[in-house]
Amino acid sequence: MAEVRKFTKRLSKPGTAAELRQSVSEAVRSSVVLEKTKVVEPLDYENVIAQRKTQIYSDPLRDLLMFPMEDISISVISRQRRTVQSTVPEDGEKRAQSLFVKECIKTYSTDWHVVNYKYEDFSGDFRMLPCKSLRPEKIPNHVFEIDEDCEKDEDSSSLCSQKGGVIKQGWLHKANVNSTITVTMKVFKRRYFYLTQLPDGSYILNSYKDEKNSKESKGCIYLDACIDVVQCPKMRRHAFELKMLDKYSHYLAAETEQEMEEWLITLKKIIQINTDSLVQEKKETVEISQDDEPSSQGKAENIMASLERSMHPELMKYGRETEQLNKLSRGDGRQNLFSFDSEVQRLDFSGIEPDIKPFEEKCNKRFLVNCHDLMFNILGQVGDNAKGPPTNVEPFFINLALFDVKNNCKISADFHVDLNPPSVREMLWGPSSQPATDGTPRGSSPESFIHGIAESQLRFIKQGIFSVTNPHPEIFLVARIEKVLQGNITHCAEPYIKNSDPAKTAQKVHRTAKQVCSRLGQYRMPFAWAARPIFKDIQGSLDVDGRFSPLYKQDSSKLSNEDILKLLSEYKKPEKTKLQIIPGQLNITVECVPVDFSNCITSSYVPLKPFEKNCQNITVEVEEFVPEMTKYCYPFTIYKNHLYVYPLQLKYDSQKTFAKARNIAVCVEFRDSDESDASALKCIYGKPAGSVFTTNAYAVVSHHNQNPEFYDEIKIELPIHLHQKHHLLFTFYHVSCEINTKGTTKKQDTVETPVGFAWVPLLKDGRIITLEQQLPVSANLPPGYMNLNDAESRRQPNVDIKWVDGAKPLLKIKSHLESTIYTQDLHVHKFFQHCQLIQSGSKEVPGELIKYLKCLHAMEIQVMIQFLPVILMQLFQVLTNMTHEDDVPFNCTMVLLHIVSKCHEEGLDNYLRSFIKYSFRPEKPSAPQAQLIHETLATTMIAILKQSADFLAINKLLKYSWFFFEIIAKSMATYLLEENKIKLPRGQRFSEAYHHVLHSLLLAIIPHVTIRYAEIPDESRNVNYSLASFLKRCLTLMDRGFVFNLINDYISGFSPKDPKVLAEYKFEFLQTICNHEHYIPLNLPMAFAKPKLQRVQDFFSFAVDRLTSVDSNLEYSLSDEYCKHHFLVGLLLRETSIALQDNYEIRYTAISVIKNLLIKHAFDTRYQHKNQQAKIAQLYLPFVGLLLENIQRLAGRDTLYSCAAMPNSASRDEFACGFTSPTNRGSLSTDKDTAYGSFQNGHGIKREDSRGSLIPEGATGFPDQSSTGENTRQSSTRSSVSQYNRLDQYEIRSLLMCYLYIVKMISEDTLLTYWNKVSPQELINILILLDNPFPNFNIYFRVHDAWLSKHFGVDRKSQTMPALRNRSGIMQARLQHLSSLESSFTLNHSSTTTEANIFHQALLEGNTATEVSLTVLDTISFFTQCFKSQLLNNDGHNPLMKKVFDIHLAFLKNGQSEVSLKHVFASLDAH
Repeated sequence: MAEVRKFTKRLSKPGTAAELRQSVSEAVRSSVVLEKTKVVEPLDYENVIAQRKTQIYSDPLRDLLMFPMEDISISVISRQRRTVQSTVPEDGEKRAQSLFVKECIKTYSTDWHVVNYKYEDFSGDFRMLPCKSLRPEKIPNHVFEIDEDCEKDEDSSSLCSQKGGVIKQGWLHKANVNSTITVTMKVFKRRYFYLTQLPDGSYILNSYKDEKNSKESKGCIYLDACIDVVQCPKMRRHAFELKMLDKYSHYLAAETEQEMEEWLITLKKIIQINTDSLVQEKKETVEISQDDEPSSQGKAENIMASLERSMHPELMKYGRETEQLNKLSRGDGRQNLFSFDSEVQRLDFSGIEPDIKPFEEKCNKRFLVNCHDLMFNILGQVGDNAKGPPTNVEPFFINLALFDVKNNCKISADFHVDLNPPSVREMLWGPSSQPATDGTPRGSSPESFIHGIAESQLRFIKQGIFSVTNPHPEIFLVARIEKVLQGNITHCAEPYIKNSDPAKTAQKVHRTAKQVCSRLGQYRMPFAWAARPIFKDIQGSLDVDGRFSPLYKQDSSKLSNEDILKLLSEYKKPEKTKLQIIPGQLNITVECVPVDFSNCITSSYVPLKPFEKNCQNITVEVEEFVPEMTKYCYPFTIYKNHLYVYPLQLKYDSQKTFAKARNIAVCVEFRDSDESDASALKCIYGKPAGSVFTTNAYAVVSHHNQNPEFYDEIKIELPIHLHQKHHLLFTFYHVSCEINTKGTTKKQDTVETPVGFAWVPLLKDGRIITLEQQLPVSANLPPGYMNLNDAESRRQPNVDIKWVDGAKPLLKIKSHLESTIYTQDLHVHKFFQHCQLIQSGSKEVPGELIKYLKCLHAMEIQVMIQFLPVILMQLFQVLTNMTHEDDVPFNCTMVLLHIVSKCHEEGLDNYLRSFIKYSFRPEKPSAPQAQLIHETLATTMIAILKQSADFLAINKLLKYSWFFFEIIAKSMATYLLEENKIKLPRGQRFSEAYHHVLHSLLLAIIPHVTIRYAEIPDESRNVNYSLASFLKRCLTLMDRGFVFNLINDYISGFSPKDPKVLAEYKFEFLQTICNHEHYIPLNLPMAFAKPKLQRVQDFFSFAVDRLTSVDSNLEYSLSDEYCKHHFLVGLLLRETSIALQDNYEIRYTAISVIKNLLIKHAFDTRYQHKNQQAKIAQLYLPFVGLLLENIQRLAGRDTLYSCAAMPNSASRDEFACGFTSPTNRGSLSTDKDTAYGSFQNGHGIKREDSRGSLIPEGATGFPDQSSTGENTRQSSTRSSVSQYNRLDQYEIRSLLMCYLYIVKMISEDTLLTYWNKVSPQELINILILLDNPFPNFNIYFRVHDAWLSKHFGVDRKSQTMPALRNRSGIMQARLQHLSSLESSFTLNHSSTTTEANIFHQALLEGNTATEVSLTVLDTISFFTQCFKSQLLNNDGHNPLMKKVFDIHLAFLKNGQSEVSLKHVFASLDAH
């Protein structure tokens, strides 16, 4: 029967679905016996560090063992506002009475609360490290032998295009090279020249037919042979001569004198450089020859004599000093081994998450509209303006707005502008005292301020900033021009159109206008309109050069916005429109908003930064009506509370109540009472020249029209608290337009006559209604008229009210709400309303809250996004405080899940991340026994995962689990910091019950990953990563030993029999965990004493270790003790050892995780001291054992067999002679008799058999499978076929890079200890690993060949390039040619092999090969020093000496750079 998984034993009462899945799983797996690894329980981390506190604190490298202090903190970040002051009114939260409004105002007023993890920058991939650059600023250019060969036999013109090689280039005229022709008769041809510096420092001048240097060169001049350059004015204009060593000259000519001077200066500098270098070389040659004279005498000495003398103490001291000097010399200018690695060089940011930014106002396409002037063709001197320029003879008013023809709507609020000069304005109000629109004279009271700005500064704003979310060419800026009510539009426009005598007409129009203004100054009539497009294209390119259309006379029958949109749709077809033009000029410019724009105010008149006091030229932001589409929505961050009211039409043609009702004016008021003494609220935005806020607003008047249409927009600043009595009151007046020709006006009381009233309440069921409505009109306005709203009350006889036309709906209106504190969504409103009832202490009806929670699933997505922080915070409050009903937390979490999934579906999950990081602040529950958010949410997640019916909810929770884990993590962190629990020991920070909840949550997740992965691939992958990220965060917050157990339980849920996708999940999980910012302290890189029994067994070995300065506690194998003491790295190495026996994809994944982790260690700025790096490298010492166990897959068979060919008698005696004392070796042998090498293919190999690891597949000599250690993990049958195949080149390179990093960084004492502990055969294998890098890191030559074949079509294989063994021909071709460039050695992912990419790759590979060679040389030199006596054993005729010589020969066989060869020869000379 199949072994029952560990996690299934712990599942308590699985549901029906869980049992079904378990039974299916057992049925599928029963046919194959799963041989599982013995699970190594991790150490009790908190207990260990408490017991070893003294050892840790006394360790000089305690920074590697301890978590830093104050690793986590909470910071309050002030909101970054655009405005000078907060947009929320003073005492706004106190004045608010609705819970929803309170929570909105609280959200917009609260600063950000961020949990800071001090070292979070170190908690990701190595690419996220905070160091300036992983790549060196300047990459050295190493010269190889192949470079020298190419200079001799290849056309050097191909080098001119190397990246950075070109010094100068340009057109020159070159004389032909026929020496028989005299100098004056030479023919010059125009050629394009490249002056290039070659890698060896020399210079060459190449010529081509044109600038494209990829073509064949027409000639080249080696400047090494050039001795002088002089001008030749007699030969040709701007000519100069290059004099060569062989008395030969090249003649060139520039096209201008300046170019000739530039060429001469450059060439003379090069000649000087060449001369200086020659002098220096001669000087060095003389010095070297003098130094070599005494040494040459010693060459003839007898070899035996020199050997005898080499035992002399002084000479031995000299040899040691020489080796020390060589070591110091090798250390100069060394680079990080990973600096030139392909993974580091690649600009790959796919795994890096974008920065999470706070919520902010969405910045759409903005542009500035600047209104200059409006001039008609009737001009004159008005008032006291006799000496000034002529102006319009009557006042005009401009109303600007944006219209979207494509979507058939108006997309901005109105921008009202008054461009009338002061003399014309006086026609309305008089020269001294201008009455305000609410009737109060100006100057009678001190000037009031709006948000700190004086009203006088806001009266005549001429600049507006418009914004457009969705720009396209069919957006128009429309200017509507109005004048004071006078009469018929045609009659009023006639003087401007038919103007035969301008002076006389101007006087007549002005005289009439004065009478009209004094009598009807507050009424407006439509006059003209114009339009212009704003954008050139859909990218939002501003049409700054565009102009307005002619001024068209306004048609009295086409006033509405719909009519304007129809006219605009025909804007580009003037032949189809017959619009009458009024001669005039409208000067309004459109321009981009400057970056440093100042003195601007919002649409609520709140000043924006920067803002100067007492400035006169203020710009206002005009409100945009953003399309109601989810992709344009964003969470609100500022207070805004505007209502736009639009009277549309009044149908008065059939009414009989009023005799005169033709010139109808509509007056709009906002009231909070319907009593007889009630007055209008002063909250309507006024128009220019009037008060900023007024009590009423009038719509335009249509002359003699009983069914007038209106286009006016009335903007209202709504109060914070709205109640049922707030309403809009519409009063209709008949305006008398008759003017007494005798020059006297009629009485003021006859100007307007009330002809009806209409009203509409603002709230319906507590919500603002903005639908288009049709209202009845009454002839009078009795007290309490708000009670007559519904149709039922209208039908009842009422003596106080008199309806016009039988209470038919005569008035059509609509409104538009732009508010960030009121919602029109019914479900959100009712949910908050019910929560407010519960908070107020009302008795709750069972099931009522759950009903409203379920209704939230139907809320509009736009409302959900706009009020996202408010809704989420309220849900979390309900989650913790209102848990007296069992189903409330469950249903509350289901609503959270619905919101999260909707945000992801709309691509707006970034708002969720911003909410968690900045807005979410867990509040302490008000109920005494209530659970905290992290406790309740984790419990509810378990309940959702264990339910059997709703698989859709389960899948959503798995897919978007990151959100819930992040919420839990922040709640945990906040709880620790705010409750001061952070100072407690980690075991006491959270309760045992919460530990159990987290464990149950982990166990509930595992089956969905390991069993349902094929059914739900995205969901299982997401929850795998989210869980890893959460557990990584838990390592910072809670008991680390407990988290280790959670990690162990999760990994135990996987099996060697699992398919590839589960193996990927496992390594993605491990990689995420191992990226913890304190990964090194979590692994405790310190010495652990052996158990007591082991110490007794190894007593003699321990004593000898002490005498020979060998650390007996060195953990160098992947034992159970190692995996327990260093849990994370042990777990990773164990899983990697299994993966190395699997298929290529899994091997690749495992190797990449290890390599990326080592790269991160190498570049971690916290651990750059050599002792810290040495300790980190020591932590990975068992990794070397993994390589040794797979040595036959890393090295070539010929190398292995040549080492395996020694006689059996040499396996111990000849090797052991002089290594250590016989006692020590005996103890090692005894120690290893019971331990088997862990070949991860399932076969154990005794360490005492020095040749065991070399037995090929199928050979005998393997012990029984039953004799393998308990910790040996069996590989799957599917991988046994390929387990002995040689690894891919990328794999070998990556593994060797990791190995070389370890041996380079590890301390020499530790390395010597390790060498003394391994068996003789393993020591040989270690040398094989040192020999192996050479053929794998000489890709430089293949890159060079690829470059040559690109230019010359020649496939020149360097003799130093190693053969790729055990690969198919196709694979050889792929690796040897240009495809090697595509395997991530270039700076980008493109498959193009440009010259720059090839050259850069060659540069990287050259540096990598050099650093690898120097690292191997360091190691082999140290090895030779440590084992000198063993190397000389049997007069040097031993396998150890043979392998050391093989490595030195490999340096010479495989082409090295000049730097490497210099150190190789120095090392050989020292030996």
